Formats: sequence, C-alpha cells, structure tokens
Amino acid sequence: MRALALFFAAHVAAAATPPADMPDPYRWLEDVDGDRALNWVRGQQPTLTPVLQSPGFAKLEAELAEVMASPARLAPGEQLGRHVYNFWRDAEHPRGIWRRSAPEDYLKGQPRWETVLDVDRLAKSEDERWVWAGANCLAPQARRCLVSLSRGGGDAHVLREFDTVERRFITEGEGGFTLPEAKGGAGWADADTLGVYTDFGAGSLTRSGYPRQLKLWKRGTPLAAAKPLLEGGVDEVGLWAWGEHLNGRQQFVLERRTSFFAGKQYLLRDGRLVELPKPDDAQASVFGKQALIELRSDWGAYPAGAVIATPLQGWLDGRPKFTLLHDPARDGALQSLVPLRDALLVVSMQDVRQHLSEWRPAGQQWQRRAVPTGELESLSVLALAGQTSNRYLLTRSSFLQPATLEAAEVGRAKRRTLQQLPAFFDTQGMEVRQLHARSADGTLIPYFIVAPSGPLPEGGRPTLLYGYGGFEISMRPAYNGILGRAWLARGGVYVLANLRGGGEFGPRWHQAALREQRQRSFDDFIAVAEDLQRRGITRPDKLGIMGGSLGGLLTSVALVQRPELFGAVVSQVPLTDMRRYHEMLAGASWIEEYGNPDIPEQWDYIGKYSPYHNAVADKRYPPVLYTSSTRDDRVHPGHARKMVARLQEQGHEVLYWENTEGGHAGASTPAQQARLWALSYGFLQRRLMPPTP
Repeated sequence: MRALALFFAAHVAAAATPPADMPDPYRWLEDVDGDRALNWVRGQQPTLTPVLQSPGFAKLEAELAEVMASPARLAPGEQLGRHVYNFWRDAEHPRGIWRRSAPEDYLKGQPRWETVLDVDRLAKSEDERWVWAGANCLAPQARRCLVSLSRGGGDAHVLREFDTVERRFITEGEGGFTLPEAKGGAGWADADTLGVYTDFGAGSLTRSGYPRQLKLWKRGTPLAAAKPLLEGGVDEVGLWAWGEHLNGRQQFVLERRTSFFAGKQYLLRDGRLVELPKPDDAQASVFGKQALIELRSDWGAYPAGAVIATPLQGWLDGRPKFTLLHDPARDGALQSLVPLRDALLVVSMQDVRQHLSEWRPAGQQWQRRAVPTGELESLSVLALAGQTSNRYLLTRSSFLQPATLEAAEVGRAKRRTLQQLPAFFDTQGMEVRQLHARSADGTLIPYFIVAPSGPLPEGGRPTLLYGYGGFEISMRPAYNGILGRAWLARGGVYVLANLRGGGEFGPRWHQAALREQRQRSFDDFIAVAEDLQRRGITRPDKLGIMGGSLGGLLTSVALVQRPELFGAVVSQVPLTDMRRYHEMLAGASWIEEYGNPDIPEQWDYIGKYSPYHNAVADKRYPPVLYTSSTRDDRVHPGHARKMVARLQEQGHEVLYWENTEGGHAGASTPAQQARLWALSYGFLQRRLMPPTP
C-alpha cells in the first residue's frame, strides 16, 4: 500500500498542467441571476428525484428538521447593558428572533426571554427574505445598536440603527444611521460617530469585493459628507473596524488587510490614527492596559504560534516590555484567546486535544491556572460581558457526548450547568479512536474515527470521511445531532481528518500546505482514505467523502485524482474552477492561500489539481452530489454549476441542488437546512448503505 501511495503521488505530481487558456464552454453559468443560467439550475431538479423519492427520505428530512429546530438547543448569550441577548430560530420563528433575559435569570439556567426584534415579522412586513447577520451595540448602555440584515443569507447586508429600549429602528429622518446593502459595516467611534467601511461608489472596493475606504460619519449628516480616514489598495483584501469599551473609554480599532493573513492595525486616538508596531502577519488585541500579539511567524526571540504581552502605551511609545505568554512548544497550538476583566482565557490544542487555561497578570509575571475539562472535548469560550466582567460561558462537547453550556467565573473551580443538549441519537456501543495515516511524503496525519465497537465485519462498514485542510482552521471532535441521526445511528462510521493546511498544530501546519504545497493537503486526505481501507475499516464501494467550501475543493480533487477509492462524493458550496477563482466574488482574497493563476509559474501547480480542468470522460468517477446557493456571495455558485455541467457532458453520474437563498451556509432556515442535510445523507445512504435483500 505504501508503494502504491507513492506511485499515485508521483503520478499526480507529474501530471501535465492544463493550458491557461483552455476553452470554457460553461462560462455563462457564472451569470448568477441570468435567465439561461437559472433555467439550467431549474433543469437540474429531476436529477434529485432518485434521492427525494428514495425509501425513508421524507422520514429522514423530518428527523433532521426536529434537530435543527429543537427547542432544547443551546442558547449561548452575550450581556449587552442590563440584559443577556441571544438570537434564536425554531419552527415557529424560522428566520429568528433577537431576544433577551435578565442576567440573574439567565445565569440560573432559567431565562425569561422577551423578544426584541422578530425577523420573521420584519421580513413579512417588508416583503424581504431577511436573514439575521448580527448586532453591534454601543457600550456600556447598549441602547443603540447597529443591526445587520442580509437578503437571502449572503455576506452583503444592510445596516440599520436600532433602539433596544423602544424596540424599533431609528429612521434617517430621526438622525438614525442607515447603510445600503454592501459587504461592509461600521463600528462605533462614539455615540454620534461611526467608522464606516462600505461601498462608497466607483473605485471604493478591492478586487475581492470588500471596502478599501474607511470614513468617519457624524450623526445627522449625509454619508457623502463622511470624512476619509484610511484607504487601502485595490489589490488588498479590505478594511474593517470595530469599537470596544475598555477602561472606561471607547476604543476604536481599524484593520487594513493587505492579504488574507497580513495587514496593519491602528487605534484612533484624538482624531488621528496610531499604527500598532507589529509584524504584518501578527494579530494584536487590547486587554486592559496590555497589548497582546499573536504571532504567525518567528519574531526575534519569539516563535510562530506564540502570544506575547506588553504594556500598550509603552509599546506605542517605542518602549515595549514583552513577556512570552503562550509558548507553542510548551502549550500547543493556540486556538482562541478571550480577554475578560482581570484574566485571559486561552484555548490550546495538543495532539488535536483541546485544553483551557486562565492567565492573570501578577506584577511583572503572569499566573496560569488550568481549567479542568474532558480529555477529548471541543471547547468554545464566550465572554459573558466582554472585559467588564470575569464571567464567561463554556461550551463543551465531544463526538458522543451532547454539548453542555456552563457558566463559569475566573478563579472559581465550580461551574454551573445552564443547559445540556438532549441526546439526538443512541450512542450505546459506539467508540472513538484516534489513528494516524502516513501521507505520501511520510508525514503522519491524525484522524478520528467514530464507529461501532467490536470486531469489524468482513468487507468493513459504510464510512464517511470528512476533511477541510486550509486557512489555519482546526477540525475537532464535536457532537452533531444531524450526523448522529442520519449516519451513525444507522451503523455508519464517521472519520474526521486533521489535514495539513488546518490549524491543529499551529501556523506551520497551515503553512505546510500553502500555494505550491497545496497538493500535500490532498495527499493527506487520500492517505487517510487508503489507511481506512488498509485497516479493513471500509472498502471503496462503502467509502464516501464530504466537504464544504475549501472542503468542497478537497473532495472534488479527490474525486478527480483518485476516483477508485470512493463510492460516493458530496461537495458543498465548493471551489472547482481554480483558473478563475480569483476573479469571482471574494476569490481574490484567497490568493495567499492558493496562489495566483495569472502567473504562469503558479498556474503550473494550481492547474495540476483544478477539478474543473482535470475532469475527464475516460475515467469512472463515483456518483457525486454538488450543492450550492444562488445567494452565496463568497464562493460563487458558478463553481458548482460549471463542475456539474462538465461532469454531465462527460457522462458521469452527478446530482445538483442549488438553494435560492442561504449564502455560503447553503441554507437560511431550519427547514432549508434539514432539506440540505437530508439530501446529502440520503444520497450517501442510497449509495453506501444499500438495503439488504
């Protein structure tokens, strides 16, 4: 098997690069709302008939809808002013309600919710398919908030000022702030001033479609009169800004992303910008009077993946006193950093196992306290009230243990359980193991396997392999009621791969699969598939793969490069046309991850794996389901459309579902999400779990 893996790796590496000007007969499918393209999309509906009419599909969809809209789902909240707020969707409110409770009731686990904004009612009254995109409130009272609403779930949204006391939008005639639809937003500089980054007209956006101009907008004045504050280049990614209430004052932070992983950060002080003197690829944040710097590459004596701290003012004055806080060699890969009033919460990962610790400054030193958690749990930490409190919410879950929401406080060992997710599927007789596969270059790739315990049946079991492998995002154990009901409870095996390109082992694990090394991530995924078969856990006709976005690219590459390994493929909101990805929607912002196909030397390695360019008619591909959304304004639906059209032209078995809303998530409401997942798992069941005669 090792020799065979090396053979295929060499074969892929030696493959000829498709010509950069290769004909593109399906370019017209990039016209998102064009009549011809939408007629083609509607014409794909019959391809789904075998899944929709398969035995048990309606029952599966109903079971998954029950999970998506369950009233027992966790309700993490955030304290804004005098209330804890939460956004909630259920069967009665499919588009959701923004609601709040008194903190004392919430922290007892007995919230008494009152609705602040009903998005379903708003959508009906305005005849819009509104999707909640968040709220940004002015601290400390949080009476005035900037509410973002998306049409159909895309990244572009409108912004309106909202009064949480009167529970209504403030109109422009009343001096309220309102921004038209754009991939932008605003942050509070003070009660009557916003830092606005939006589409200001011709020339104000980057090639990625994000704002490159940031202006200060005074209440009661037209947007056209806003004062320019910062401008980036057209080839950069974009500008962002936000306000924080720290140490009794409003702190306004600006970020200019020159590339996806690099940029400049500034503080607004007395009407002028002060640049933070950090490395371009580092991320800085403010904790009280301290500055925290997360490093993505070595900086002096400090290694990539470290977090260092220094007094903020001394750093700005050129007199930093750095302290190594998080040491990746000692503490593992940093996953999240959450500042509270008197401490930092640090989630780190070692061997794909997460740990939580509290860090508190003590004079010139820092004191560290490990917070007890389970050995194989996914941890999510949320500050309850930002840096005004030491209280926080901890969510813990694992593959087989329903998620628990707990209230905690710095320095206190005891935590209060606020909610526990119900068991959506029976886990009796299941076990979790961590295994390793050896990739084509010899690197060991960890993966988790969730399977029935006991001896393997001859021929293995139906198995679903999931992966991502990019943008320094970690794949970690977590409870998933959809996966459990649709797959595990039916005897299926689930495998989660920790591929290079992710963040499981810090920045270097990510950087190992950037640009010209991207094939390593694909090789890692293929190596896990081969390892599963070598161990007898499954075999090709019982092995399915699934992934979304970059994971959709991953599964499409695996489909084209090693079709003999798989029995079914699900590719959701994928990239497939890597020749034009940087010219479609937000694609230009990912050049740092994939490379620039306009540069011949870079197209030479990108073109070798681009699925749209490497699919051929004379190979036998397993059946594949592609899903997308018309309103995905991040990864263009043209990627999925064009790949489906090419595979159909070549005579392969391919199904396609495109939701009319949903953005990059592919669905907006619980019912739409249930349909998406029922289609995906129904397809896999039909292909990998055929009924016994």
